Amino acid sequence: MQPSIGITQERLHSSVSILAVILSDEMTLYIKTRKFHWNVSGQSFMELHKLFQAQYTELEETIDEIAERIGKLGSKTIGTMKEFAAQTRLNESPNVYPSQKEMLIELLSDHESIIVELRKDIEACEKSKDAGTTDFLTGIMVQHETTAWVLRRYLD
Repeated sequence: MQPSIGITQERLHSSVSILAVILSDEMTLYIKTRKFHWNVSGQSFMELHKLFQAQYTELEETIDEIAERIGKLGSKTIGTMKEFAAQTRLNESPNVYPSQKEMLIELLSDHESIIVELRKDIEACEKSKDAGTTDFLTGIMVQHETTAWVLRRYLD
C-alpha cells in the first residue's frame, strides 16, 4: 500500500532516488571506515582504532535510518554491494593501505564530499516539498559536519 502523505508519487520517487544514492554513499564510507579500523597501525593505533570504530558505528545507525526512511516513503531499499557501488558518489581504493595521516585525509575528504552533495540533495527535496526528508537529510549533514570537524582537528 502506497503512503498517502500529501506528496505526489512522482515526488516520493524523487526522494527515494535521492535517498538510495545517499544510502550508497553512507555504505561506501562505512566500509572504508571499517577497513581503516582494521588496518590502522603505528604510534596512535589504539586512539585511531577506537575513533574509526565510533565513526563506523554512527554510520551504521545512519544507514539503518536511511533505509527505514525509504520504507516510510513506500519503497523497497536496495541492499547489495553491486547496487551500492553503482550509485555511490565516493571512490574506493582496493588493495591500498594508507598511512594513518592518509586515512584521516581520505575520510575527511569523503565526509566533506558527502556534505557538499547533501546540500544539493536537501535543495532537491525542498523543491519536491518533502519537508520530512529535507529535515532528515539536514540532520545527517550536521553529523557529517561534526565528524569532518573532528578529523580536521587530527590534521591541524
